[in-house]
Amino acid sequence: MATILIADDHPLFREALRGAVQRLLPDATLIEADSAPSLLALADAHPDADLLLLDLNMPGAHGFSTLIHLRGSQPQLPIMVVSAREEPAIIRRALDHGASGFIPKSVDAVHMREAIAEVLAGGNWAPPQVSQAHGIDQEEAQIAQRVRELTPQQFRVLGMLSTGLLNKQIAYELHVSEATIKAHMTAILRKLGANNRTQAVLLAGRLAVDPVAVTVPAGDSDAFE
Repeated sequence: MATILIADDHPLFREALRGAVQRLLPDATLIEADSAPSLLALADAHPDADLLLLDLNMPGAHGFSTLIHLRGSQPQLPIMVVSAREEPAIIRRALDHGASGFIPKSVDAVHMREAIAEVLAGGNWAPPQVSQAHGIDQEEAQIAQRVRELTPQQFRVLGMLSTGLLNKQIAYELHVSEATIKAHMTAILRKLGANNRTQAVLLAGRLAVDPVAVTVPAGDSDAFE
């Protein structure tokens, strides 16, 4: 019996995905998440899941970073990106970052089931417009590889840093000491090849769906703020 993870912050679209999967696999176990943090917890709790249907624009997802992180931490888990963004370049980036498929939210139920079935069978599926786009450049590929090397907790810290939170705020949210966050920051900067917080955020921002939309953290560029 298949286990399918569905990650989307819109209840109506989760319902649509749930319906498509249930018609294809009536006995499947469906487990849902509405944010990147809840998805990461679910992925850890269900390492034998057969498929993840992943929205790019969930709270905490930060573009392609969640996809990239999960491909590094859960390489056995096939991931299909499900998105309202249908530009060929975005589809190509998702596939280059390790997605097994890409389902535009505009596709009909028949094609959605066809796509899911293809990936569950071990194949790949993407709409035809992907052929119009070039692959990701070397810089983006290198940043993605560095992000894959982050531990789950370091990835959470980087995501919270990218929203503009300070070390003490991140520590409060994660229920750890500020010293622990500083240690994570040291490791994050080293793995990303960044000199300070601002540079780390800018590097992570390169993996956004729209890379120019980057939030620079408050305060100066001190790594241990």
